This record gives sequence, structure tokens and C-alpha cells, in this order.
Amino acid sequence: MPNSVAELRTVNVTRYVTPLREGGSMPAIAEADDGFLYVLKFRGAGQGPRALISELIGGEIARLLGIKMPELVFANLDEAFGRTEADEEIQDLLKASTGLNLALHYLSGAITFDPTVSQPDALLASQIVWLDCLLTNMDRTCRNTNMLMWHNELWLIDHGASLYFHHTWQNWEEQAIKPFTLIKDHVLLRWASQLNEVDEAFRKMLTTEMIDRIVSFIPDEWLAEETIFPTIEEHKKAYAQFLKSRLAHSELFVKEAQHARQTLI
Repeated sequence: MPNSVAELRTVNVTRYVTPLREGGSMPAIAEADDGFLYVLKFRGAGQGPRALISELIGGEIARLLGIKMPELVFANLDEAFGRTEADEEIQDLLKASTGLNLALHYLSGAITFDPTVSQPDALLASQIVWLDCLLTNMDRTCRNTNMLMWHNELWLIDHGASLYFHHTWQNWEEQAIKPFTLIKDHVLLRWASQLNEVDEAFRKMLTTEMIDRIVSFIPDEWLAEETIFPTIEEHKKAYAQFLKSRLAHSELFVKEAQHARQTLI
């Protein structure tokens, strides 16, 4: 399993290929100057930079813990990029997203995970359930699994609905040490029979230093318009402290998940 966190690459978007009209975020397949296709998540969409912060933190923690995630990159969108786009809605989105956005490497040929067709082993299911409890990710359900099958392996995508406390920052210190009751709807919960073992292993892997490093990747410009904290540095420290507190009290969300699982089996 990986035990270090590498810097994210930065690419320049060169071509808007096609929109992926999913929910209100309107991601798109785009090509970058490295010749690869990416699923581009826009800072000017829906919930703005907060969704990108959730994607960044969730995706990099998943990668650190050895769970398969497409590579995340910062995607720079030039000011003039949207001027030739015919669709006014897309043009507005592109204009609102000038600067750094976030993108996932496009997994060509991947298909949506279907729990009636593919069932993960107990260890992988437990790892993903544990991760989503840590991140308070409410969006990995039967209705919307946010996972792909690619080359017969399970890959995670889309952590934008994680860390939902940061949309208000109300009582965030208390939120950090609460169980995650929405785990009862998790698509993999019924197979997650190794949560205790995963908790022990992941608590050792996800060190405070690793958390600090992942949070440090948040671009300052994604926090520039926030007024919750007096400085950007304090804002980043709050994200790190939330994760550290949650990790220190992981037995609470593990027990909640185990209790919810008992109602399914």
C-alpha cells in the first residue's frame, strides 16, 4: 500500500470534449496539454470550491490508504477558454471557473459499479465503508454508487458530497466526533465485516503528518473568498483538525457502521 503523498500535477485544459450532465455540478470530459482525457470538476459549479476541496481531500486519503482512485490533477482553465462555447450555460460555467479546477484521469471503458453484478470482498468493502465514515460521505448509495469497474477492479470516484460540515462550519468541532448515521445507506455496508481490522490498520497509516500534507494541497485561491476564518492558514488547519479529531475517535463511527450492518444481515 502507498505510504506517502506525492504532489499533484497541474495541467492546462486545451479542449472541452463533452458535458456529463449529472446533478447540478455539470462536470465534463476535457483534454489537457499532456494529451490525456480527464473528468473535469469546475470551481464555478453548484457548491463551488468546497466540492473540489472534498474531492481533493477524499481522493488523496483514499490513494494514501491504497484504495484505487483515478489520478487527481489541478486543471488550469484559461480566461479565454469559454468564449467560443455555443451553449450559454456551459459558457457561463467556464467563465466562472477560470483558474485552478480539479480533474480526475478519465478511465476509458469503465462501467458503473452494480452491486447486483459485482460484489467486493469483505476487506475492500470494509476499507471503503471506513473511509466514507471518516469523510462523512453521504453519496455512495445503491442509487448512486460513485464507483466504477475498470479492468475488473473497483475504483472510487466523486467525493464531492464529503465533509458536508464545511458548508456552514457550524459546531464543526462537535461534528468531528459524532458517529455517521447515514452510513446505513452505504452500498457496500452489508459486505463490510472487517471494520475492526481496517480501523486498526488505517489509524496507523493515516498519520497526522499525512493529514497535514494532504490539506496543504488545497489551493489558497479556493479559500480566498471565505470569511469563516481570519486567515487561509487557519482555515486549512481547521480542515486538518477535523480529520485528526475524527480519526482519534474512529471507534465511534466504526461502532455505528457495525450496528447499522447488523440490521442488513
